[in-house]
Amino acid sequence: MTANEFGKVTTTNIQEKANLIWNIANHLVGLFKPHEYGKVILPMTVLKRFDDALLSTKKQVLELNKKLEASNTIDAIKEGLLCKKTGYDFYNISPYTYESLLADPDNIISNFDSYLKGFSDNVKDIISNFKFEQTLETMNKGNVLYIVVQEFNSKKADMHPDKITSTDMGYIFEELIRKFSESYDEQAGAHFTSRDIIYLMTELLIANEKEHISQNGIVRTAYDMTMGTSQMLGCLDEKIREINSDSKLSLFGQEFNPETYAIAKADMLIKGGNAQNMKFGDTLNDDKFTGYEFDYIISNPPFGIDWKLEEKKVKEEHSKLGYEGRFGPGLPAISDGQMLFLLNGVKKLKEGTGRMAIIQNGSALFNGDAGSGPSEIRKYIIENDLLEAIIQLPTDLFYNTGISTYIWVLSKGKSKDRVGKVQLIDASNCYIKRRKSIGKKRVDLDDESIALITYVYNDNKENVYKNYELKVESKIFDNEFFGYTKITVESPVLDENSKPIIKKGKPQEDTSKRDYELIQLTEDIDKFFIENVIPYNSTAWMDRTKDKVGYEIPFTRLFYKFTPPKTTHEIFDEIKQLEEEEAQLMKELFGDE
Repeated sequence: MTANEFGKVTTTNIQEKANLIWNIANHLVGLFKPHEYGKVILPMTVLKRFDDALLSTKKQVLELNKKLEASNTIDAIKEGLLCKKTGYDFYNISPYTYESLLADPDNIISNFDSYLKGFSDNVKDIISNFKFEQTLETMNKGNVLYIVVQEFNSKKADMHPDKITSTDMGYIFEELIRKFSESYDEQAGAHFTSRDIIYLMTELLIANEKEHISQNGIVRTAYDMTMGTSQMLGCLDEKIREINSDSKLSLFGQEFNPETYAIAKADMLIKGGNAQNMKFGDTLNDDKFTGYEFDYIISNPPFGIDWKLEEKKVKEEHSKLGYEGRFGPGLPAISDGQMLFLLNGVKKLKEGTGRMAIIQNGSALFNGDAGSGPSEIRKYIIENDLLEAIIQLPTDLFYNTGISTYIWVLSKGKSKDRVGKVQLIDASNCYIKRRKSIGKKRVDLDDESIALITYVYNDNKENVYKNYELKVESKIFDNEFFGYTKITVESPVLDENSKPIIKKGKPQEDTSKRDYELIQLTEDIDKFFIENVIPYNSTAWMDRTKDKVGYEIPFTRLFYKFTPPKTTHEIFDEIKQLEEEEAQLMKELFGDE
């Protein structure tokens, strides 16, 4: 699906389902608070999708289960046979369906409980992560359980995979989560990233092998360390299959929010993928994929969020494992853990071929002094020639923030023309405006925007590219360009005659006058010192034992365009024009008087 199609996904099919499901929440008013509606609607939607998928084989499954129990078939074989009968990696052996539950209103709670217990263990895991038992009891006591089940049984609520694709279901869940998040003033962007951004990331990930995929197909692995509802993985899989349907992408993901994890696992079960590859837990302190390496990594980790909860285990891994672990290069400030996810991804990229597209905010480019954790992380990435490109996105592109954001493209197998270099792409002026904002999202990346940015990335040249009103600028820098040496400049303590005090043959430094200079790695330090320091402080010297090498990526400064201020004549003309307009307005309001 293209980005333009993304803009049109409010088709009757999708919008009808999203509105129908959202309207069911009207029955929860008074019983649940608005921000709690998701606790009911999301699991009920997932269960209805399972129910619709299993409906056509329900009778055969019940008959087969009866025979298997009578013959005392061992559980592993039994599960395999039942799954084979359903055509999915899950089943339900209770006699109930969403529809048959309506036949006995007086026993709806006990029958629904029996219905839930009839599912295979993998679905029970999903239900447990929704923490649905308490919610179910509250619904029953409030006399809304029967009504909600009834609403989900309307003809319009059919969610069979043949009628609602996994992609469409992803849109529906995104819309529901957004609405529930807004009810609680919660950041919807913490749960998912809009599809236009994901489609750009997928294009960047496969840009260098798109032709190969088209001609030969591929067998690859993909991982999202903060997968949410797994839509990033789903879009990447969708894109690769769109290029060549014979391609196979094995998907892996980890998520610490139980509800979004449950949705991701449910989606994987419906699609027929390996749901065991969807893991629950905090990626930073409970890594479920230690020792794994992946061909593709795609992720939008949280930024501006502290890692205090993970601090103990992260620091233990850093100190005990060093570079054998994930966090060897360094640790960022405790107030923002986004670069920890960056390091996690770097560690898990397959040697020689692995590629990663990951979103970071502006602070990851420059925060931290030389020798600090963030600087050391940048140093490690750049000196190991892992960074291919950084793309600045337009502001107002995300649901939950209007700040500048960047896609970092990293690779453990750079092409020859990229070795030793980094491409910076300013795509901040490449977007279309939305007719209606969604949260803080006021702009979209349409097909033309994505195509232009991808072309600029592939072209890998210094240039300004335009397509009507769309504009993208590219600059190329050697890796060393981003490195600098922080030198310590000392000045002597002076005696009453303004002469340096010498002890043991050395001038004594005056710490109150200590200064620092940042000198690019490409510059000669001694020459810089002679030309830029000595003329202003002839008695100064460098203490080279205190040298520190740092790295920063001053993106904004490198793309800054000076706009000269208006002349006094221009300002005067503008004032005169405004006065004339004011006079005309006054005349229209009050006439010649």
